[in-house]
Amino acid sequence: MSGHGTPIPMTSRKSGPLSGTASVPGDKSISHRALIFGAMAVGETKIAGLLEGQDVLDTAKAMAALGAEVVDHGAGNWSVHGVGVGGFCEPDNVIDCGNSGTGVRLIMGCVATSPFAVTFTGDASLNKRPMGRVTDPLALFGTKSVGRSGGRLPLTLVGTGDATPVEYTTPVPSAQVKSAVLLAGLNAPGKTVVIEKEATRDHTERMLRGFGAEVVTEVVPEGHKITLTGRPELKPQVVAVPRDPSSAAFPVCAALIVEGSDILVPGVSQNTTRNGLYTTLVEMGADITFENPRTEGGEPVADLRVKYSKLKGIEVPPARAASMIDEYPILSVVASFAEGTTVMKGVKELRVKESDRIDAMARGLEQCGVEIEEDQDTLIVRGCGPSGVKGGATCATFIDHRIAMSFLVMGMAAQNPVSVDDGSPIATSFPVFERLMADLGAHVERTNG
Repeated sequence: MSGHGTPIPMTSRKSGPLSGTASVPGDKSISHRALIFGAMAVGETKIAGLLEGQDVLDTAKAMAALGAEVVDHGAGNWSVHGVGVGGFCEPDNVIDCGNSGTGVRLIMGCVATSPFAVTFTGDASLNKRPMGRVTDPLALFGTKSVGRSGGRLPLTLVGTGDATPVEYTTPVPSAQVKSAVLLAGLNAPGKTVVIEKEATRDHTERMLRGFGAEVVTEVVPEGHKITLTGRPELKPQVVAVPRDPSSAAFPVCAALIVEGSDILVPGVSQNTTRNGLYTTLVEMGADITFENPRTEGGEPVADLRVKYSKLKGIEVPPARAASMIDEYPILSVVASFAEGTTVMKGVKELRVKESDRIDAMARGLEQCGVEIEEDQDTLIVRGCGPSGVKGGATCATFIDHRIAMSFLVMGMAAQNPVSVDDGSPIATSFPVFERLMADLGAHVERTNG
């Protein structure tokens, strides 16, 4: 079973103006999918700009364990020699997905309609997360699962060799659930249909089309309907991974709250199912210019010019939650430095991420002198103004990379240093975070070991 390594306490201190270029890593969502679709294609897929964080590396190991040939050529360049849809083989050992909810749920989908069993596990954080939201719809294909109470990992998925296509309406907005069902449908005859009431990130649909699958998306009275025709022969591709908007959020938000800052963040994905944070920041008064808009790897991207801004609190529309669900922790930090109140509703999905992110951020913000309110589906932050956040606390991260980075960003503008009990999870998604922020002029240090 995967464990969690030695904690790495970290501290950030008040910074002078941030400046320079922040070249953030490749998009994590697209990196996972590039490896998986490459493994399900026939022939060699070449990937440039792959995020080499631990989450994605665990997915690469899983694809190799299922029979694909996965090669690291260095500097973010990888190749995958795929085995075709339905070509996976039974792995010799347990598939360990570490900290990655995306990785495990997508991989469950792609093996669900193969006639063998796979056992999945993860670290202490992942093993607490609910998997029933994926195993329940996969059961409609004929897949069986045996796990701990609540459908938690470790869990064994028994695939079916006699799959039937399904029609499934997602009960909550979740790109992971949608993608798992579509991946299972690849090896089922006929048409698999997913209906979601609110549109979620569409990287799976975009990339499936790019690899040659027939995927039709349409607006229906129930919401968004995605129809996949099963048993395609996926064709290998050359995939250029755009830079991750979720990772870009940290230097962007740091520049907005550190007085005098002016940075450039190049090549950031502007996929409309992922850019809710940036829309929200602009509404709060952020000075962000979207320069040189273009398309890379089938995804819209732009260079972000970001300058320090005096921000105001707003109410974030609940309908925007699906497009920025991973960014609410860092938004709550930005809201702490704004004038007025920021209201975030429709965010209950945060309670079942790597940690209960609403609770984790609320407790840490309170420790740093910020007034908050919360309920099951809401987080309200009463801003302290540009220079009013006290800081001076050590915040618990709960083995959650986004909680760790959010509080470290807070320390860059707070009156007193902000520490986190464990920064080691940052490596799962943003392994160059410390160096990149230091190059911009931030003061982040490891405080033990």
